[in-house]
Amino acid sequence: MNKIIFFLIFLLFHTKSFSENLNFIKIQELNTPWGSSFINDDEIIITEKSGKIKIVNIKSKNVKEVNHNLDFREYGQGGLLDIIYQEDNVWVSYTENRGNRLTSTSIARGKFNREKIFFKNIFQANPPMDSDLHFGSRLTIKDDYIYASIGERGQGMIAQDANNHIGKIIRIHLDGSIPNDNPRFDNKPNWLAEIYQIGIRNPQGLTLSSFDKKVYMSNHGAKGGDWFGEVKKGENYGWKILGWGGKNYSGLSIGPKWKPGFTKAIYYWVPSIATSAITIYKGEEFKEWNGHALITSLKDQSLRKLIFNDLSNVKEDVIFKDKIGRIRDIKVHPTNGKIYFLVENGLWLMEKR
Repeated sequence: MNKIIFFLIFLLFHTKSFSENLNFIKIQELNTPWGSSFINDDEIIITEKSGKIKIVNIKSKNVKEVNHNLDFREYGQGGLLDIIYQEDNVWVSYTENRGNRLTSTSIARGKFNREKIFFKNIFQANPPMDSDLHFGSRLTIKDDYIYASIGERGQGMIAQDANNHIGKIIRIHLDGSIPNDNPRFDNKPNWLAEIYQIGIRNPQGLTLSSFDKKVYMSNHGAKGGDWFGEVKKGENYGWKILGWGGKNYSGLSIGPKWKPGFTKAIYYWVPSIATSAITIYKGEEFKEWNGHALITSLKDQSLRKLIFNDLSNVKEDVIFKDKIGRIRDIKVHPTNGKIYFLVENGLWLMEKR
């Protein structure tokens, strides 16, 4: 009992020592923002789940709405989702209206334009479904590939069926064409061609590390069992055979935390923290964090840092809790390393005092 009390006191003061040295500034009010990407040192392009795309100038705080032609549907957890700007192109993942109440997590690409972006689909997760749950979805670019996380729409074991895109990590070229070294063309002939990894539940974090050039992700468990792990070609994270330490909302057991034959996550959270966006920090503002994973949370509104260079001894620090709200996205400024968050009420900056 004494050890538990000592640990709780240590955690309280350790968390406080981090947050006391931080300054939080609200840059702009927004309506349920979801994804963001730096256009340049001064501007961020942002999606709002309700359907708008906006450019926010972080210096002047001016906001410009960009028109678009996406046939989206704001539906439960769905709407406009992630967005990436690179070399005058924009990619967006979104809940596409497929008719008759059916929707899918789709990806579209368009030429950047400050007035209106004309998007064209380059991927649709099939089959479309009448479900408002677990769309995912994050995007990240590595070389000529775009990786995307596709949620399992609340359908559980469908994530084990590689004849659909639901509950999977997909990998396509930037123009939507299919890489000829995806798992289907190596040793997984029964997998759909776009699939890179299976067995995912609701993955809302995806990022490329500039240090080891690996792609990492975070995933919501059910009642417990959130995790952070590596995207691995042709492998299986096990949902819904595995419960990752969590239970069904009914209280019944799902399955073991892990067992041989499945991808093992780097770090688990039980009970759940509702993991959201992630990044591997690289910058000057918090240079002592370089190479560490930053994990955002919806449930306890926290930022957590993982030191994971030694997988046998992963260390977690809680940087802050309950400061700015439920954190949906995190981005590191490309030049100065300051950190920007999307929360449900807007865009926030975090810097050192």
